[in-house]
Amino acid sequence: MSDRIGDSVSPEDLAAVSAQLGRPVRGVVGVAHRCACGLPDVVKTAPRLPDGTPFPTLFYLTCPRATSAIGTLEADGVMREMTERLASDPELAQAYARAHEMYVAQREEMESVAEIAGVSAGGMPDRVKCLHVLVGHALAAGAGVNPLGDDALELLERMLGTLDCWGGAGRCVDVHDEEEG
Repeated sequence: MSDRIGDSVSPEDLAAVSAQLGRPVRGVVGVAHRCACGLPDVVKTAPRLPDGTPFPTLFYLTCPRATSAIGTLEADGVMREMTERLASDPELAQAYARAHEMYVAQREEMESVAEIAGVSAGGMPDRVKCLHVLVGHALAAGAGVNPLGDDALELLERMLGTLDCWGGAGRCVDVHDEEEG
């Protein structure tokens, strides 16, 4: 079974994302955000993969530089700190709950999948389980939608110096080399 391809994803995008992930893409229906270099760094994924597997992660971060930098934040305890903030800051908790509701609603608009009904991703709405998901959501939805995704982006910018090409080093993959190799 082949992946469903939306209007906003090209064969070149799929090749780039496959190169970024080091494996063929699955269930990609669109590009949700592009890096400054023009490559996708967040893709929109179907709620059910082509093999029938339910997939709650609507916005999937693909750039290996971004995922590596986020891994550093996670290792530094940022998720624990954010979860503690959720417990002590009712306004933050409400905003995070709204992000969760929006995430679920956007996915439901695509397809209702009973196995993941009401489940978003990344630990929303009660905790922070995966910064990769929160950053992907923040990039796809724009500033002000996912407050903890926005906070993680600010931390990444401080750590990397710039979010352009996730540290300013140019493209993370050379798609032409991947296609030829």
